[in-house]
Amino acid sequence: MTRLAFALLLLIPAAATAAEDFTATAAKIRAAMAADIRTTEEVERDSNRLPVETLEFFGFRDDLKVVELIPGGGWYTKLLAPVLAENGEYYAAVGTSRIKESLAGQPGFEKMNIVAEDAKVFRPEGARLYTLELGALGVEGADLVLTFRNYHNFDAAGRAALNKAVYDALKPGGIYGVVDHTRRHMQGDDPENRRRFDPVLAIKEIQAAGFELVDFSDLHYTPDDELRYEVGRRTVTGNTDRFTLLFRKP
Repeated sequence: MTRLAFALLLLIPAAATAAEDFTATAAKIRAAMAADIRTTEEVERDSNRLPVETLEFFGFRDDLKVVELIPGGGWYTKLLAPVLAENGEYYAAVGTSRIKESLAGQPGFEKMNIVAEDAKVFRPEGARLYTLELGALGVEGADLVLTFRNYHNFDAAGRAALNKAVYDALKPGGIYGVVDHTRRHMQGDDPENRRRFDPVLAIKEIQAAGFELVDFSDLHYTPDDELRYEVGRRTVTGNTDRFTLLFRKP
């Protein structure tokens, strides 16, 4: 047997174990997707957001320590927190007021942790984007930090603060997963692209914070999106092209 063949044989049990681990996690995600706490509007977005496939790409498992940044109304929170409740840890950080009010204490969300409540998100007078004043996330040794369609909201200083806080919160080898609406590379600002972001610039900024780019996925590639219009337009909403990037803390 060649050395290469032997090495490949050694990898097979690990790969099989990883697949088995996610099979159990995927079943829990699908159970959370079917929960009564989700609204009809949230369920209708499942086919577009592909949560099972997206979370598998980011290496999500039900026994990890996971931070969700800027959870908004809790679309992903309603999937992540219940799946992690038994064996893992779920933390929501920055912009958490809506889920704190609507989900904290609900069945399946008793162990949900709210952190970085002192973070200040605001739009300076006359500014196009929000900025962010953020110290530590209040989490150490996280396995995985995720943010979905939020990176575009912040100016350069806010994005730098966010990336630094994520780096500090992750353990060595921890993963930072970012999904956002795609802007054309090096395209300047215009009235139609405020909620889009250049993926090349995102990679450069996150690498500058100390991360390694490990992988990307075309799960949310949408060729019908010409990258010309605001993501809320009726001809585009629910059909935007989104980049999906996976970084690792060395």
